[in-house]
Amino acid sequence: MLWLLTGAIVTVQAQNRYEVVIDEIMADPSPPVGLPNLEWIELKNTGSSAINLQNWRIGDASSQSGAFPPFILLPDSFVIVCSSSSLSALSVFGRAVSVTSFPSLDNAGDLLYLKAATGKIIHGIEYDLSWYGNELKKDGGWSMEMIDTHAPCSGISNWKASTDPAGGTPGKKNATDGINAEHPVPVIKNVYTTGNNTISIVFENPVDSISATTLSHYQTGNNIVIQSAICLPPLFNVVQLKTAQPLDSGHIYEIQITQVKDCSSNTMTETAVIRTGIPAAPHTGDVVINEILFNPRSGGYDFTELLNRSEKIIDAASLYIASRNSSGAIASLTPVTTTPFYLFPGDYLAITENAIAIGRDYFVKVPKTIIELSSLPSMPDDEGWVILLDTQGNILEELHYKDDWHFKLMNDPEGVSLERVDPALTVNDPLNWHSAASTAGWATPGYRNSQYKQQGTADATFSITPTVISPDNDGRDDMATIQYQMESSGFVANITIYDASGRPVRLLVRNALLGLTGYWRWDGLDENGQKLQPGPYIFFIEIFNGEGKRKAFKEMVVVAGTFK
Repeated sequence: MLWLLTGAIVTVQAQNRYEVVIDEIMADPSPPVGLPNLEWIELKNTGSSAINLQNWRIGDASSQSGAFPPFILLPDSFVIVCSSSSLSALSVFGRAVSVTSFPSLDNAGDLLYLKAATGKIIHGIEYDLSWYGNELKKDGGWSMEMIDTHAPCSGISNWKASTDPAGGTPGKKNATDGINAEHPVPVIKNVYTTGNNTISIVFENPVDSISATTLSHYQTGNNIVIQSAICLPPLFNVVQLKTAQPLDSGHIYEIQITQVKDCSSNTMTETAVIRTGIPAAPHTGDVVINEILFNPRSGGYDFTELLNRSEKIIDAASLYIASRNSSGAIASLTPVTTTPFYLFPGDYLAITENAIAIGRDYFVKVPKTIIELSSLPSMPDDEGWVILLDTQGNILEELHYKDDWHFKLMNDPEGVSLERVDPALTVNDPLNWHSAASTAGWATPGYRNSQYKQQGTADATFSITPTVISPDNDGRDDMATIQYQMESSGFVANITIYDASGRPVRLLVRNALLGLTGYWRWDGLDENGQKLQPGPYIFFIEIFNGEGKRKAFKEMVVVAGTFK
């Protein structure tokens, strides 16, 4: 453990992952804030022994640098790594080395890894713009810094934009240096198959190779036996399982995964159940366009939602979306995803340029149902095309939408999606599309539409539970829930609450666009937010649509107590 002995430096070759880590990245130095307009990375020795970096290499997804020159990296110290042309300018800030073929660091994101002279991967990361955690700083001039170098496999939770006024801290301790309080357990991001006997499980962050390759941590049914498991470099976030028997085409398999750890020994707290199988080629009607947002609110983003209506497993990587240009030709052909992403029967998938913004503006039930692409085909606010194609260029479905398909009584459709009412009916029938319900938050990305056609329901039903409330904040019957169910779309609701003398005390709902199901809640307060006296209260519910159809309902709720 001693690195200085009788005046000589004793070095060791790193044998373990994370003894040296990539702890700062200047991927987008322009426009400069205070540092040179140059790309670089910084390495830190996290161990207690000096390490000779001679013949080490840095690589990215497409290339690998030349060998490092002889360089002794002392414990708890740093070195800047850059190209030969950048060495002079960056050496001003600290100890630096240059390598030939220094990888070009992509501004939007890249995979980086550090390889020891033995060929062993010591550290790998895959960054993207979200790692800055700052909308301003991601536009250039600022480095990304690792917060806690003793938690190197925590991913995005352990990185942020530098807070140093110069824009970064090359050659010295990071401005963001600290203890990362977040300890995320291993989370499964994706699962796919290769051939008929290989299952790849992708984790959000790197995992511990020993626990991830322990066969007893994977339990399967369907008489499928896991024969082997390996953890793949350079990120060590993909575990590849080999099955003893070939997987049957058209069958959905389930695997239970337990006790997998990350590199900091954070262990999965719950059993994860994943599905996989062999995907089939999509045909017309298998995957449909189910919801579109083409007129987002200010600062928002468009999205297109797909639905797998078939009984097949469909790989979204086999799908493309496109639009048509002014001459009517197919334009802006874009793959839905460049990595495997399986849509199981009944699955939804929303495609957008900014998943964070969609989650900010709308309720997202399952974040992985939102895929982010760098660019989408144009979706004009007044009229446009959304085309779904397969890998052969065959059109699976084509939607020609118009803004007047929105609900006619809606004053402003900005930020409101158009939902397909019945996925089985024709895509270009305006009557088969409807504005998303206000009670659903004006859009339903990644899950069933608020205007989805349900068969066999009553014309309109309203129910209130409980019918006796005691709004005293004791957690029991504090609020009344008003639930509704509609047979058809396009209705608007008003709800007024009256006291026993017939005086209106609360305008609970005004001109709310209804979905086919939804609810509101009443907390026992009047229009001014004041508590009401105990007694009976009448709910007058009125619904109507643009065709002049109206219906009214009356329900009673008793307030049995007062607030504490």
